[in-house]
Amino acid sequence: MKWKLTLFFYALLTFMVNAENPKVILTTNYGNITIELNAEKAPDTVKNFLKYVDSKYYDGTIFHRVINNFMIQGGGFADGDPPAQKPTNSPIKNEGKKSGLSNTRGTISMARTNDPNSATSQFFINVIDNSKSLDPGGFSPDGYAVFGKVVEGMEFVDKIKSVETGSSELKTSVGIRPMGDVPKKKVFIKTITREKKKPAKK
Repeated sequence: MKWKLTLFFYALLTFMVNAENPKVILTTNYGNITIELNAEKAPDTVKNFLKYVDSKYYDGTIFHRVINNFMIQGGGFADGDPPAQKPTNSPIKNEGKKSGLSNTRGTISMARTNDPNSATSQFFINVIDNSKSLDPGGFSPDGYAVFGKVVEGMEFVDKIKSVETGSSELKTSVGIRPMGDVPKKKVFIKTITREKKKPAKK
């Protein structure tokens, strides 16, 4: 009986924690994408992401890198001619190993340089199962930190991943330079906002 009660309370606690996970809505010119953030397993990454969300940092940015059968990446370049890289907050520590979350289809992860602890504002959404290449031990020992998953609007992610891309000039922190896999027609992130919690039913 005791072990059954223990399992019950553990399941109840897990449900309560998961129920409190925040959700955000990415409003794009292709449709709305709702993402549930995993504050339990990737707390520092979620906290960092929400700082950018709450400050309206992502408003008016673009998905600047799109690779069909891989991922769509955004959160760093403001729309412009050419699109310009935005200043960011300090980099965060990689939670890829600690979280245990995997880069499966529909998950959102932090983009970074070769330095595993260099992630700032940019993120990507996996459009296929990239766990073998992007989880710890794949392309790098530390992997790419997953911190949430798409729960609504994956059809719009799939539309974005299929746009025509090519080489285009972007204004980076080190000057204007050509980059590949840039959408030929811009994919805008109009805004990212927290989803308002629905009032409890009486």
